Amino acid sequence: MLIGIDMGGTHIDGVAIKDNKIVKTIKHPVDRKDLYQTILNAIYDLISDLDKTQISRVNLSTTISTNAIVENKTTAVDLILQKGPGINFEFPEIAAEVNYIDGYVDHRGKMVKDLDYQQLAALKKELTQHQDLKQESNLAENLKHDLNTSQEKNLAVVTKFSTRNPEHEKAIAEYFANDYYQITQGHTLSGRLNFPRRVNTAYLNSAVYNIFQEFANNIAAALREVEIDAPIYILKADGGTMPLADAITRPVETILSGPAASFMGMSALFDNQMDSVLLDIGGTTTDIFFLVDGVPVFEPTGITIGKHKTLVRAIYSVSIGLGGDSCLSIVNSSANDDLAARIKIGPERKGPPLLFGGETPTLTDAMSVLHKLDFGHLSAEQVMLARQGITELAEQLSLSPEDFAEIVLTKAAQTVKNQVDSLLLRLNSQPVYTVREILADRQIKPAEVKVIGGPAKILAEYLEQEFKLNVLLPDQFQVANAIGAALAQPTIELNLLADTQRKILIIPELNIYEKIGSRYSLDEGRKYILRCLKQAAKELSDSKLATEIIEESSFNMVDGYSSGKNIRIKAQIKPGLSCAIEHE
Repeated sequence: MLIGIDMGGTHIDGVAIKDNKIVKTIKHPVDRKDLYQTILNAIYDLISDLDKTQISRVNLSTTISTNAIVENKTTAVDLILQKGPGINFEFPEIAAEVNYIDGYVDHRGKMVKDLDYQQLAALKKELTQHQDLKQESNLAENLKHDLNTSQEKNLAVVTKFSTRNPEHEKAIAEYFANDYYQITQGHTLSGRLNFPRRVNTAYLNSAVYNIFQEFANNIAAALREVEIDAPIYILKADGGTMPLADAITRPVETILSGPAASFMGMSALFDNQMDSVLLDIGGTTTDIFFLVDGVPVFEPTGITIGKHKTLVRAIYSVSIGLGGDSCLSIVNSSANDDLAARIKIGPERKGPPLLFGGETPTLTDAMSVLHKLDFGHLSAEQVMLARQGITELAEQLSLSPEDFAEIVLTKAAQTVKNQVDSLLLRLNSQPVYTVREILADRQIKPAEVKVIGGPAKILAEYLEQEFKLNVLLPDQFQVANAIGAALAQPTIELNLLADTQRKILIIPELNIYEKIGSRYSLDEGRKYILRCLKQAAKELSDSKLATEIIEESSFNMVDGYSSGKNIRIKAQIKPGLSCAIEHE
């Protein structure tokens, strides 16, 4: 039996799947002040009448890392960079102490200039002096954000071309090992080259480390309390999973875990064969995805979150601040004859709807005025509070509550449509990347819209009016994220570099740096990296996972009087679903 748990900003959803059938689902509100109890209550409810000894795997998805970055609730980070000669990189988007040091490794991994330990000693003295001065203010700031994790600073260390030779990163990390709570080394996060993206990735990994560790500890403790000892995995941004223990050391890979679960849930619940727009409408945001011939559009270089461009592999998705809990307000507008222009939806969430004890009218409250919600679990007082809040806004525009609510829902659908049009214009102006291939001359032309999420059923008719396309809704639309989490398989990407002139082979993701012969070939590299992937699959307790070569190249190099080959191979365990859902 597979267990899937999706922890969003508003709700925590759970699902149990046995013999390809959904046997139980749950949905609970999230108490942000007590994540442990939120998780524990949801798990208790989910397994209350199930045989927990049959649970073979627990898969999680969460917005915890993404929200920490967006809401600026991250841990303070010092950054040590070795950029070498060439471009004078600067990182204004990084809110961290950036410190540059001497030393240089070239693009083939050859040591050109070694570390200056006198410089490191002076830097260590400067940073540790600042630690004492800033610790008290950092503690106060973090307490204000309700963090219960360690308040010590973390460190990120990135040297140029560290994937080709990580010697300097390892030495710097060892030198500062006793001075920081956690240290990220850039070469451990991705085998792909791109120094600026590696810097951002390493910084974010340290920045979200503490809060993700707290979440992971809460999950592990809750599962222990209910005596579930099955392996625990968490979704990555590429739609695959990784062991929770590995995610604690590389939490940056869990950024956009929530949208990945959305996509995998839609893959499980829909028959995907054509170009489509996929929408996950939640309590706080709407996530937008695209399919080309049933295959997801992919980020070719890595996700961008805020101003941070990273090396994190991901399904292409964009989130907008529109969901069931999006607050409603009236604003002044030059278009006085356009009532819709004076109505603002979100993008912020200021708490739950008036229906559920909130203080600000929301999109959900507008739905209740139109009697589009299930009132079976709502009291007359709750319904009246929502109506009063909407009426107060409607009166400012001389509208009835019902007319106001209709305009709100129509505008919500228009907002989504406008964003989709903008994204399609951008995507269709460049090569389209999918998980399988680059489609240089292919335009994305959606033939249908597929929607999941709590408000999906209500907004579907309004979306259909705006898109002028069929809008499809699966049976389990409210807990599709948890279904996607439950069914997602583990994935790994490996990058192999073989330099026959220097007689060295590198796979940074596995920390492999070994000698090879001068006649080493592309075919040998291909076989070797696939063996590594199959071994990784076996360690993930699933030797049947499919592997594939994504990219490969081999070209000659001449350096003075010597020559050799530069062999590069990228391979992966393919993202996918562990089984197909059988519908009754």
